[in-house]
Parts: sequence; structure tokens; C-alpha cells
Amino acid sequence: MLAYILGNAYIMIYKRGYFYPYNLLPFALFIVYTAVFHLQNLVYFLAFATPLAISLKEMGLTEGPDLSLPTEPIMFGIMLVYVLIHFQKTITDKKFLNHPLTLLICFQLFWMFVTTCTSTDIVISLKYLISRLWFIFSCYIIIPHLFQNKKNIINFVLAYAIALAIVVCYTTVSHARFNFDEKIADWIVSPFYNDHTAYGAALAMFIPVMVSFWFLKSLSRNLKVLSIILFGMFMLAIVLSFARAGWGSLAVALAILLTLWLKIKFRTLFITFFTLLGLFLAFQTEIIMILNKNNQDAKGGFANNIESMLNISTEASNLERLNRWSCAIRMWQDKPVFGWGPGTYMFKYAPYQLSRDLTIISTNFGTVGNAHSEYLGPLSEQGILGLVGVIILLFYVTSLGYRLAYSLEDHDDRILCIGLFLGIMTYFVHGFINNFLDTDKLSLPFWAFLAALVCFDLYYTKKKPINKNKELIQ
Repeated sequence: MLAYILGNAYIMIYKRGYFYPYNLLPFALFIVYTAVFHLQNLVYFLAFATPLAISLKEMGLTEGPDLSLPTEPIMFGIMLVYVLIHFQKTITDKKFLNHPLTLLICFQLFWMFVTTCTSTDIVISLKYLISRLWFIFSCYIIIPHLFQNKKNIINFVLAYAIALAIVVCYTTVSHARFNFDEKIADWIVSPFYNDHTAYGAALAMFIPVMVSFWFLKSLSRNLKVLSIILFGMFMLAIVLSFARAGWGSLAVALAILLTLWLKIKFRTLFITFFTLLGLFLAFQTEIIMILNKNNQDAKGGFANNIESMLNISTEASNLERLNRWSCAIRMWQDKPVFGWGPGTYMFKYAPYQLSRDLTIISTNFGTVGNAHSEYLGPLSEQGILGLVGVIILLFYVTSLGYRLAYSLEDHDDRILCIGLFLGIMTYFVHGFINNFLDTDKLSLPFWAFLAALVCFDLYYTKKKPINKNKELIQ
């Protein structure tokens, strides 16, 4: 302690520029200690801190590389500690590491590494790869030991949800000062979220889980009351956020819940999906002509906002997404195998904009986000295998969710699993028109929910399969 105090005195006199980094050293050492000896508490803290984290750009400290404090340094520290300890002993269960979902994620990381090596800007791609690695290590790889106990899953969800409720209170009060003006909704979520769509995506992910808590027999009455309050707050917040994608993703989650209630098999839905896709491709010209007739803007209330989601003739945000998607496809056509490199879209797409596609919010500087798609973004940045990896992940997670919903034996296990599954599906739906997996706000719940599904598949009791031949004999 004396050495640290003397060192601090030296810094203050001779090296004032190093004052903040030096005084962060005890915090860093404390995080390392907690990661080694009390990892469970650190994960809970990480979940609570994520919605409240503020980026360097929001604090006005940088215009270049961004970092979310305190969460991303903690995630990076967890990754380093895990790697160092892993050389001495295996921390994560081999069954978890060998699960098909984990292997699929490893394939995505491997291909991301390959496309980083072939990137048009290796520095940007390397930063993107490292950030994806610390998201997956801290939110997926270290999770199974914790999530083998259902109580820990509930505590993790509540830690994030309570912090998100604090953000909701702050945002709602701030928004009320402007009479809940729709135009204000886009930036009123600052400094906690960079725009209202990310805020809406986070709310949509946790609304189904809060509903599932109501039906857990093992949950105490107080926690059920808390989940009802959180649900009410999140529903009000998502309406006031004017995040139309969030509303749409909840509608799809409700439709999926209906299919689970009707016990429709995933195979049936899979065939239905491709049938509808074929019909859309066959009649795409007629459908686009009908959509072009929709000139409803997002003003004038909830119903008008819903109708404006399909407006591709005058709605600026919709037209800008079409512009970004078109650029992503043109970029892929130039580099179909390896793409331009992870994280490079926003720096490379400008020359691919056509004058006829430009909107009043178009820019050549990548200051208004990237490809706005979790599917077309990887296509332009990582080539065809980038898109294939995301699509396979989508279909496998959907198949796994349906299988677990029908096979888990315990009532509470099944209900909680369905809530988490529906939360994940809201993000997959949201991913068609936005992408936020490069941020801690959405990466933490997304990868943690996936880890929970794998834990349900590996460590929780399932129903014994019925022997139909035996039944016929009897």
C-alpha cells in the first residue's frame, strides 16, 4: 500500500498524463482476483453493469476506437484469465465444448479469423475479432458452470433486468419532459444506449422471460411480483421507444409461442417457411408494387407506426436500410468468398451507394451505423460462409428451442427454457433489420441465453422417449 501511495505521488508530480490509468490498477487487480476466486459474483455484476455501461464516445473522450465502461474491460479480463487458467486445467465442461451449438460458434470464429487475415483493413478486423472473442468467452464459454443451477439463470436474468429497469426510469422521465415526442425517442436513451432500436431490442429480449417467471412454481411470490412490475415497465418502455422492429419481434415471438402451445413440430414450420419463401420469390414483383403504394409515415400514433414498417416509398429509415442492404450485396459480389473483412463495412460501403438509392439521412462516412442486418453484414464482410454460418445458427437454435420445449420433464425447466428461447428469437427477428452483436448491450444477453439453452440440453432432465412398439404389444 505504501509503494502504491508513493507511486501515485510520483505520477501526480511528474507523470500526470498517467494518473487515470495508474489509479485504475487496483480496480483491474480486484477484477482479476474476483474472476479467479469468485467468478459467479463477477458474472452477476457484469450482467447488472451492462445496461448501465457508458461508452467513451458518449462521455466525449474519444472519436476513434470506442470502449464501453466498465463492462468491456471486465470481459477482456475474464477472457485473459480463462485462457491462462485453461493451460493448467480445463474449466469448461467438455460436453459443453463439444455441443453442436458450441462447435457452430467455433466455426464462425474460425472463419472470422480467416477473413481477418484476408481483410482489406486488418487492424479494424483484428479489433472486431478480439471484441467478439471477449463477448463469447465472458458471456458463453464461462457460463455453463453457473447455469447448471436454474436459480443462477434466474439471478442472472434479474440482474440485467433490474439494471435495465433503471435505464427505463431514467429514459421515461427524460422523455416526459418532451411530451414523449417521437423524434426525441431516438436520442433520449443516451448515454446508456446509442439509439432507440438497440434499446427496443434489449427490452424485447427480456419481456418473454419476465412473462415466463409468472409461471415458475419454485419462484417466490416477491420475485413474481417483481417480474410483473418489470414486465409492465418494459412494455411501457418499448411502446414509448417507437422501436418498430422491437414491436415486430414481439409479435413473432407471440406467434412462436402459439405454435408451441399447439405442439407444432419444427419440421412442419421449416417446410412452411420455405413454402412461403418460394411464394414470395414467385410473386416478389407484385408484392413490391403493393408495398410501393404504402406512403404512411411514422407519425400520428401507434397504428401509423405499425403501418409505416412496410413503407418503402417515403419512409427515410426504411429506404436507408434498403440502401445499406443493396450496398452489402454489391460489396459481396465484388468479394464473394472472403468478403471485405470483419467490421469493415461502415468504412467501405460509401462507393457502392447509387444516387437513386440515397436518402435524406444517407452519409459517406459510416456515422449512422453499419449494414443494419445480422445477415447481410456478415455476407459483405465475411463472404458467403459468413451468411451461411448465421443462417445455420438461426435454424439450429430454433430447432433446439422446439426440441427442449417438448422434451424437458420438469415444469419450471420447460417454462423458463421457453422464455429464454423466445427472447433469443426476438433478436434473430430483429437481426433482419438491425445488428447489435458488436456491442456489449445485446451481446451479453444473446450469448448468455444461447449458453442457457445448451445447459438445458445437457444438464437438465428430459422426458424418456416412448417406445411405440412396446405400446402396440401392450
